[in-house]
Amino acid sequence: MQILPQFRFWEVTGFLRVPVKYMILLFVLISFSTNAQQPNSVPDMRDSVAVVKWLKEKRIPALAVGYIENGSVKDIHAFGELRTGVPARKDAIFNVASITKTITSMVALNLVNAGKWRLDEPVARYFTDPDVKDDPRSTRLTTRDILTHRSGFPNWRSELPEGKLAFQFDPGTRYQYSGEGFEYLRHALESKFHRSLDQLADSIIFKPLGMHDTRFVWNSADEGRFAYPFDAELKQLEVVRNAMPNAADLLKTTMPDYCKFITWVLNGAGVSKELFREMASRQVTRKTDSYMGLGWVIYDPVGREEYALSHGGHDPGVHTLAVVLPKSNRALVIFTNSDNGIQIYPDLLGYYLGAQGQAIVAIETKKTP
Repeated sequence: MQILPQFRFWEVTGFLRVPVKYMILLFVLISFSTNAQQPNSVPDMRDSVAVVKWLKEKRIPALAVGYIENGSVKDIHAFGELRTGVPARKDAIFNVASITKTITSMVALNLVNAGKWRLDEPVARYFTDPDVKDDPRSTRLTTRDILTHRSGFPNWRSELPEGKLAFQFDPGTRYQYSGEGFEYLRHALESKFHRSLDQLADSIIFKPLGMHDTRFVWNSADEGRFAYPFDAELKQLEVVRNAMPNAADLLKTTMPDYCKFITWVLNGAGVSKELFREMASRQVTRKTDSYMGLGWVIYDPVGREEYALSHGGHDPGVHTLAVVLPKSNRALVIFTNSDNGIQIYPDLLGYYLGAQGQAIVAIETKKTP
């Protein structure tokens, strides 16, 4: 089975880690296409009974939603169950999958803003993966290439023969989503600054923003409020309890914490106006009206004089999404603990973001020529 081209939005998620034989993805994508035709099917989000009923119909155990308006958090809701018999709560901890990359990107860009890191300097100055040390292309790979998914790497090295990392094309020449690229950047940052990614993010983002429930590694103290992953048939899946940080995946956070981060992004992300504009500029085309900026997908236009910054996440039993509208000063964050979570994106985008949310859905469901 091939991933359908009209659903490239959630390519920027990590679901390419899921084996091709994972056939339920086809059902999810078909469901998404159907739901995109019904923007009014979402219940009133203030009616928790109706929302829980809706989630049960969709086979989604838990949903957390954060809505930001006028640059500040307006609503945070949590519905359903984290696991059987455990009610969802606003401070539930989710694995947010590839949304992790937004944190890594902003760590790197804040270091660029401080003059401590360079977007266009070869990262080989600080790190070269042993698998590609004899490939001259390793000397040309830059942070810009990585943040725009033009590293030349596959999503994960496990997809290649013998599981060894290799360039599939010259860095900077075309778009191909890659978690490996972000891990490569992590090694380079850690080598230069002699600190783990977790420590760098803690000093640059987590502590200043008061994100006390956010971390790159598993903490056993989080077990009681962790949203366990579920497949499309409501079977509980294994929790990944990682002991090492991953720059591309497995960030653990809460909706209140991540909304603090998104609010910070809306308010300039701690970088200069010039660097923010570069971050939000079209670095490479993904498809019609969809581009990669520096670490963010860009949808442009999504309404009158508006564009969107976005990122999604998918691991087995997890679907997450963040959408930022910089000019109208609004944002939406969605966390689910289900392979079915993608089904409700169109409804929630339309409910919270109106015509601009529907424009994003239209871009992503548009067939690629």
